[in-house]
This record gives sequence, structure tokens and C-alpha cells, in this order.
Amino acid sequence: MTMEMKDSGSVVLTAYHPHSPARIPGMEQSFVQDIPSSRSPGSRKSLPRCRRINRMLSNESMPTSPPAFTRSNSQASVDSTSMEDFWCEVESIKESSEDGPEEATLLEFKPADEGELEAEWLQDVGLSTLISGAEEEDGQALLSTLTRTQAAAVQKRYNTYTQTLRKKNKHTVRDVRDIFGTSDSSPTFETVPVSPVPSNGIQLPGQKPVWKSVSSNSCLDCGLDKGSSSITEELSYEVSFSESITVLPKTREWTKSQRFKKEDSALPKFIVRKSRFGLTEVGDLSPEDMKKIRYLSLIELTAFYDALGVELKRNRAERVRRRENGLFGVPLTVLLENDQKKVPGIKVPLISKKLLLKLEETGLETEGILRVPGSASRVKNLHQELEAKFYEDTFDWNQVRNNDAAGLLKMFIRELPSPLFTVEYLPAFITLVEKIPKIKLQLQALHLLIMLLPEANRDTAKAFLQFLKKVVANEGKNKMNLWNVSMIVAPNLFIYKGKRANQQEMQAAATTAHIVRLLIRYQDILWTVPSFLISQVRKMNEAAINNSKRQLMFDKGVRKLLRRKTMERERPERPEGAVTFPPYLQSDIPEGVIRVYAPLHSKVSMAIQLNSQTKAKDILARFHCENSRGLSQNVRSQIQSLHEVGGNIGQHCLDPDAYMLDVYRANPQAEWVIKPKAS
Repeated sequence: MTMEMKDSGSVVLTAYHPHSPARIPGMEQSFVQDIPSSRSPGSRKSLPRCRRINRMLSNESMPTSPPAFTRSNSQASVDSTSMEDFWCEVESIKESSEDGPEEATLLEFKPADEGELEAEWLQDVGLSTLISGAEEEDGQALLSTLTRTQAAAVQKRYNTYTQTLRKKNKHTVRDVRDIFGTSDSSPTFETVPVSPVPSNGIQLPGQKPVWKSVSSNSCLDCGLDKGSSSITEELSYEVSFSESITVLPKTREWTKSQRFKKEDSALPKFIVRKSRFGLTEVGDLSPEDMKKIRYLSLIELTAFYDALGVELKRNRAERVRRRENGLFGVPLTVLLENDQKKVPGIKVPLISKKLLLKLEETGLETEGILRVPGSASRVKNLHQELEAKFYEDTFDWNQVRNNDAAGLLKMFIRELPSPLFTVEYLPAFITLVEKIPKIKLQLQALHLLIMLLPEANRDTAKAFLQFLKKVVANEGKNKMNLWNVSMIVAPNLFIYKGKRANQQEMQAAATTAHIVRLLIRYQDILWTVPSFLISQVRKMNEAAINNSKRQLMFDKGVRKLLRRKTMERERPERPEGAVTFPPYLQSDIPEGVIRVYAPLHSKVSMAIQLNSQTKAKDILARFHCENSRGLSQNVRSQIQSLHEVGGNIGQHCLDPDAYMLDVYRANPQAEWVIKPKAS
């Protein structure tokens, strides 16, 4: 059977680059067979074409198989899911793009040789000094914190880079043995021990991580609703993911057994128990430390893929043109820059926030929300009106129907000049499903990819996924379960405008939908910073401080200055977020006693003796008790948190369940400040 397909003219899955590896045949086949077809009575007019695409994919890949989709009355309900939903969404996107503006942003891929890709990788992980040959402190500090597998990943990329340069006869490059301090051709790395480390600190001699017993607040629980028979698995953040891989999975085994099932019970339930250091979310660390988290996450992701025997693919994309003003088709950074002039400190674009708020207030219980499209003409008119009136605050939101608002939200996500999960790493998202067999390993790879996202992308994705979780939670009324939402959202996250999609690209439907399902189901885990990365950041900061001290001691000019001013030593520069207090409050404090500052309270300082059971929330409760009468209404309305500032961390908002004596011992030079948590 042969079937001719007309040019769709508008969409291509960005995850599929011409240099991407061949796909695994059996995965989508088994997935398609596993999901029955069904449509609501109010299905879209493009339904026949959706079915033709599905049948073509199924029949061409499995000539002896029965048709992928069969219909039965019992299955013809709005809340059932199928691949049909995915393709009808693609068709809806095509139709809306045909009516859209002609100046749509295009993305062009630039070919690059292996050496250039490795050079970009070294720059992206903060090791540009290996390319320039300069002896910079940041690069040395980063190299000094790497684990065995991470150091091997860096060495592998640097070797490829230097070999390519030598072939091109460009210039002399540093030998890898000079970087890692080795003297033979089989280097051994001076790396960080792989013993477990506390979630927010340095491993203390002879101390093992202490786990709390399970209770409602002692672990992060991500998985299924109560009553599910799914097996519960525990995730550990104490050791790097790449070091935890001891046995390489057999590729042949997982390509035969890999099957996607639409039932929620097919997903395992994961918990992350809180150690004595609590858990840290992405917004709890300073921007400077999060930048280091991104460096380490890319190194760890590369080492993780290396340990699994999987190639980490990246795209190189260059924007041809983009809009610098307006709402739709504008880069997130430009939107936020404009929005922050109106609302200082906002982290999610105002248009996205307003659409989400509209849907959460009135649309969560709307049957078929996200799935049932709004009127194309109304959405087009609303789009134009928003562009003209949104920033003037004259747009009438009462006229917007729920399905139209959902269409505008999907349009906003879809028309970003660069995909929400970035063009560079979309192939890595696809690979984690196609080449990694177990959901636990997929989740670990996905976790690192989320840590890699730029701040604007990460915050926008978080707000969007939190909304999708609320949609699924209202399944009983809106008839939208997890699979259904995943099928509808996937095309909007993983396609961009360009040439028509070929059969290989279209078969990614099952893969991208599964990725969205993981993002929605396990999002609470994904926004938590792995503890081994925080420990490495602390060590990076300590190494940088020690390097600065050594440089200071050898600076002749500084030594002369110190001799002239022996009696008035200058205090070191205080980190951002630190609080200045009178000298009588800065006196030496005995071991195990911390002085906590609360500049917004009537009693601004308090010395507190720590014991093994003192938690951050205990200190907050004590300040609240002693300052309750003097607090202003504004301070009372804000959520106060205890922050760790300086020492071997930039700034860190502590988990209320963190045991303070453990945190204090991990960072004895820190200051402790009570202030509102950044929203």
C-alpha cells in the first residue's frame, strides 16, 4: 500500500537533526499498538488526515500488523487518548500557522566539525581556559571538584578537540596530562571521592548521611495518586548519577522490551527522602551558584551518557531573524526585560502569567480544555488585539473563552524564537527516551537537562508544567488525563516552523509525548537541585577562595600595603545579601553558636545555641515569637526564610527541615539572615 502525503508546509520536530542517529524501529510500533483510538463526537474536521498519518506510520513499519486504530462505542469518549490526538494537534498548528504572520522566525542549522562542537562544549561548561591556554582560577577550581567519571568526560572532549586542531595544523595546544596533572599515557585523575555527601554541604569526616523516617514532610513524593499499586522507588542525590551506574544496560534487551503504556499505573512512584540538610530548589540558590550548577550539570550529563554508552547529541542553531517587541514570537529574555520595567523581579513573562491565571481561574474544569480547539478566527483576532492593547492595560479578558485562552497559551509556547527546552539540547531529550531503558535513568537524565536550562526558560517551563499538573488533577471534570494532556502539549513543545516533516520525524510522536508525561508527573523532583552538585559548588567556591589567598600572599604590592596598615586590617568584601551590623554584634561567637540577623524584625539579632535537633524552622519560630508584636503588616504577610550567606556558598535559602548544626559545620564562615524568600 502506498500513500501520497502533501507538504504540511509548517512543522518539523527540532529534535531530529540531519546528523541524528537512526531511530529504533519497534518502539513507536509497540506504543501505537498499545493505545486504542477514540474521538469525541465533536472531533476536528481534520480527523481523516490524522488517521491517514497514523495508519501510514503503522502500516509502513509493520506490513503484517492490523490497523493501528480501531473504533468501538465504549472507547468513543472525550477523555480517552491516542496518537490521533497528537496528529490532530499538529494539523491544528498547521492551519493556524497558515493564517499567521509571514515574518515567522526561522532557525537554520550550521554544520560543524567535531572539533568545533567540542570547543563549544568546553566553553559551555566553563572551561574556555583549556582552549585559550590561560591559567584562570575559575577553571582550576572547577577541575578540582570533578568526580572520576566527570573528569573522564572532560578529558575525552578535550582530547577530541586537540586532535582536531593538530590535524588542521592551527596552533599548539596544551597536553591533557598538563591539565589533569598526570605523567603517563594512561592518566589517573585527581578527582573528588565518590563517597556520599550531604545535600548542602561538605562530607564531614566519619559522618554518614542520616535519613529521616517517612512522614508527610520528610520526603518529596512524586508519582501516582493514593491507592495506586505502582511500586515505590527511592532516588538518591548523595552520589553523582554517572558514578552510580555500575552495570551497562544491554541495548538489545531494551530495544525489544521498550513499550509505552498509557495507563498512569505504568509509571513508577519515586520519593526523595530529605537528608539532615533538607532539599534545595532551583530558586533557593544565588544566580552565581546556579551558573556553576549549569556548568556541572552539563559535565555530569555528558558523563552520564558516556557511562550508558549513549552519544550526547547537540544542535547548533542560529536565529535568522526575530522580533524585538510585542508578545508572540519574542525571545523570553526580551519579554522579561520589558516586563521587569513594569513589574520588577518578575520571572515569567506577563502574557504567559496572565493566560495561565485566566485558565486556572475559569478553565480547569472545562471539558476538553487544551484538546478542543477554540475558534481559529477568534484566536486570530484576540492575538492581534493582545499585541495592540496588552501593555496599555485596555484588553478585556472577560471576552476570552477558555478554549481560546488555551489556544493562545499554546501559540505563545510554540512561537517562541527558540524552543522552551532550547534547540541545542532537544536531541538529548529525545535520546533519553530512545536509548535509555529504565524510567529511573530517564528521569535522572531529564533532571540534569532541566538544570541546564537558562533561567528564563526554566522559570517559564515551571509555571507551564505546574498548570498542566492542575489540569490533570481535574480529570474527573475536564476529561483530560495525563496521556491526553501529554499528546496535546508535545507538538507545541517539540516542533518549529520549517520544512515538512518526514516519516522518521513524525514517528517521534510517541517519544515526545512520553517526555511531556515525565515532565508533568515528576516535576517536583525536577525542580530540586541534586545535592552532589551543591557539594561540588561549595568545593568550587572554597578552591577559588584558597587560590585568591595564595595569590594575595605573593603580591608584593599587597604585602607592602599590609606592612603599612598592620593595625587596621580591612574586612574582606561581603557577599551579596549579607547584612552590616554594629561591631558589638560582630564579636567572636563560641563553637556551636550562631548569630542570626533579622533586619526586618524589631529584634534584629539573636545568638542561638545549636544542638543536634535544632532545625531552621525552630529558629524562625523563635524570632516570630519574640517579634510578633513589633512586626509590620507587610512583614507578617511575607513568608520568612532562613538564609545561609557567604562562606563557601553565595546565598542559600534553607529548607525549614534542615538541621542547623549540620549546615553550620559544613559552612562555619557563613552568616545567617532571616528575610523573605524570593518568589
